[in-house]
Amino acid sequence: MSDIPALEELGYSPRWQALFEPHRARSLTPARVIRSDRGSALIATPAGVVRAKLSARLLKSARGSADLPAVGDWVAALAPEGIDAPLIEAVLERANAITRGDPSRISGVQVLAANIDTVFVVHPIAGPPNLRRIERELSVAWESGAVPVVVLTKADLSADPEAARVAVEAVAPGADVLAMNALTGAGVAPLLAYVSGHRTAVLIGPSGAGKSTLVNALLGEQRQATREVRVSDGRGRHATVARELIQMPGGGVLIDTPGLRELGLTGSEEGITATFPDIELASRSCRFRDCAHTDEPGCAVRTAVESGALPPERLASYHKLVREAHVATKKTDVRVRAEENRKWKIIRKAAREFYKQTGRS
Repeated sequence: MSDIPALEELGYSPRWQALFEPHRARSLTPARVIRSDRGSALIATPAGVVRAKLSARLLKSARGSADLPAVGDWVAALAPEGIDAPLIEAVLERANAITRGDPSRISGVQVLAANIDTVFVVHPIAGPPNLRRIERELSVAWESGAVPVVVLTKADLSADPEAARVAVEAVAPGADVLAMNALTGAGVAPLLAYVSGHRTAVLIGPSGAGKSTLVNALLGEQRQATREVRVSDGRGRHATVARELIQMPGGGVLIDTPGLRELGLTGSEEGITATFPDIELASRSCRFRDCAHTDEPGCAVRTAVESGALPPERLASYHKLVREAHVATKKTDVRVRAEENRKWKIIRKAAREFYKQTGRS
């Protein structure tokens, strides 16, 4: 099979062609997940967009929800004649994924979007920016392996948009910070560069941040539904109800997401370290290598706080995220141990049945 122009516009690169190659002998078709629902998914195939079901093989092999198709995934689908809907047989190995702790489970990970190049951290500045939330979202974004870009919306409603941008830049080292008014389109054009070359970007942020309005501005049409912000408390309501992949007219892909009330960490501290390079740099001068920056003697980080070089709120935010990551790790460890115990119970039961049938003791 030669290159597939329709899928190339969605990012079907030589990497995905190589990963799909083992599935070609089974007469499967490459496709990208546009939207994932319970037990099914909307996928883009060379023949067009269709509704597909998850195969029994895929469901049986999945260790959890994170192994099932998510928006942005590349999959191998079986679409023979005579069946009502194609079957997704396999998920190609992800380049990366943006995840959060699954709020519906005691432990586990929820994949928000897969195979992304840029994470647009969308935050409104009609009022003072919530720097602590932005730090959390940047930690999740850096953890994904994609490049975060902070997009400050509703700049027209800000008393001082430049001061807000500077304040956010101080807590977003290494990330571009852009302020704009998506409603009029002012300042939106620079975002197109982040999805050029058939790249994929995902938008995350709180409800009412203006993500859908931003998508419409980038598309140049009213594609996504938008809702007014409540006057009583200035908060928005969910306009987007599901994560969805949207193709850009000039190439590239956007993944819109519903507003997230909770954005729990998943246990790794790599994203936190990337978000707080100032603390990481200061910690190199701590007396102890495993300094927790609390009450240890010779802590260079606390010295930086006391001297005013590091804001105390930033260190407090760092501590909060690290504690949450530790809790998430413990939950994951409990789940892994439970799965291991369950596996050995099955093995021991099978062994007892075998010896019973063969008459061995």
